[in-house]
Amino acid sequence: MSENYFLRRRSCRNFKSDKIDRNVLEDIIFQASKAPTCGNMQLYSVIITEDSDNKVKLASYHYNQPASISAPILLTICADFNRFTRWCEINHAKSGYNNFHSFITALTDALIFAQQIVTIAEQKGYGTCYLGTVTYNAKEISELLKLPELVVPVASLAIGLPAEDGEFTERLPLKGIIHNEIYSSPSEEEITDIFNIHDKNPENKKFIKENLKDNLAQVFAEVRYPKEMNEKVSETFLKLLKEKGFLN
Repeated sequence: MSENYFLRRRSCRNFKSDKIDRNVLEDIIFQASKAPTCGNMQLYSVIITEDSDNKVKLASYHYNQPASISAPILLTICADFNRFTRWCEINHAKSGYNNFHSFITALTDALIFAQQIVTIAEQKGYGTCYLGTVTYNAKEISELLKLPELVVPVASLAIGLPAEDGEFTERLPLKGIIHNEIYSSPSEEEITDIFNIHDKNPENKKFIKENLKDNLAQVFAEVRYPKEMNEKVSETFLKLLKEKGFLN
């Protein structure tokens, strides 16, 4: 692994049309399956979408983001307790994974697995991009991919050869992330200083102007991720968890 890989990495939203060799893709997934997992249960599955018609349908549930359209492959990573539960049933073991804690366990496994895919793929020269909309239309995605009980989509990745380097995205300074021994609540002045790296970014200043807001915090809280949207997504996702048997 390149020493400066993590300092240089970018999300890719524009891909070449070249397909990924199936053996290469499966090698990436195989290596990613070596990721840490709760009790070695590997509580995840990945759905590979490569067929052009299916990809168009799936991309529509990601609001046709550029990455979802241009990538030759979309990967949907699922929190999956179905496979393990069925194994228990076959072996006459009384399972008890139809609960929220089990979903969180499978969610954690799936997200670690997803990030391993990202790192390994990018190390091989491919570009990746998380499609953050998977939870927005999780029910529709579940129906399209025919996900059974105890299987829920929790991450989506666009993957392919990058057509561009991707754009730099600023990050908060360490002083805004690290807490020593106990959580230390920063003062208002410290909060302002921590988020200054976002506030002074020219692209973010453009977002403020385009959305007729006074500052970037208002863009985030009132336009990009407003309360009403968060509550609606929460309601529909919790309903899906119940339908899938995780909230019985």
